[in-house]
Amino acid sequence: MDRIGYAVFTDKSIWLLGKNQYTSNVESGSTRTEIKHWVELFFGVRVIAMNSHRLRGKARRMGPIMGQTMHYRRMIITLQPGYSIPPLRKKRT
Repeated sequence: MDRIGYAVFTDKSIWLLGKNQYTSNVESGSTRTEIKHWVELFFGVRVIAMNSHRLRGKARRMGPIMGQTMHYRRMIITLQPGYSIPPLRKKRT
């Protein structure tokens, strides 16, 4: 369950909740089959589709050194009708 990060709450993700689709950030190296297995096992739901895209890290500067935050992957998980997921944990600030 460590690979599933936190729920994403944007305008689009809130709109997708009405279609029984849940959005969350996951580790960059995780695969669709791993995430599907963990979601079905941990939440006890049936996943019918998964969409994912990779997001690049943001540029950050520490004095004269230019760096980047970590890349990550965002998954959009579609559940069978009648199933739902409680909100995932929030990102720590």
